Amino acid sequence: MDSAALEPSLYTVKAIFILDNDGNRLLAKYYDTGLYPSMKEQRSFEKNVFNKTHKADNEIAFLEGMTIVYKSSIDIFFYVVGSAQENELMLMAVLNCLFDSLSQILRKNVERRCLLDNMDGVFLVVDEIIDGGVILESDPQQVVEKVNYRAGSEQAFGFVLLDYITGNMEGQADENPLSEQSVAQVLQSAKEQIKWSILK
Repeated sequence: MDSAALEPSLYTVKAIFILDNDGNRLLAKYYDTGLYPSMKEQRSFEKNVFNKTHKADNEIAFLEGMTIVYKSSIDIFFYVVGSAQENELMLMAVLNCLFDSLSQILRKNVERRCLLDNMDGVFLVVDEIIDGGVILESDPQQVVEKVNYRAGSEQAFGFVLLDYITGNMEGQADENPLSEQSVAQVLQSAKEQIKWSILK
């Protein structure tokens, strides 16, 4: 074996993607630009992975020279891809962190419709876990805190409007200190302040 191929690297994750139960892409991030550079190649790889894994009871697959760990929930499939020499336990830690973080943010409702309604939060979670193929975090509690959610009390994406309509104003931007607000809440608060300063 080539010693360069076995040299340790921080770039452990080649790709991460989420597919629905028909194998259609909901989210995909490829961190190795040499691996499937075109959209057509990526979709072909994803379809191949889905066909080999969607009916299997395993949690790991070796396909096209890649190590793939995966998990399903209701009607979606989560995949984390690494090289053939990659430690499966590290990839599984990333997968579990992704799933557990999304489960907390989506209030344990990890299914296609809810995921699509809250896609901005899903991207934030993925970006907090992996950056350019380097694993940044594998603790779901830390990820949720970094995405600025407090489990159990913070509003999930998409639920704020429902709470407003029903009169449940708990957790709104004006009642929380700035350090506990999400970026969206801070921007909304700033817009309100600017609007009222112009109208005066």
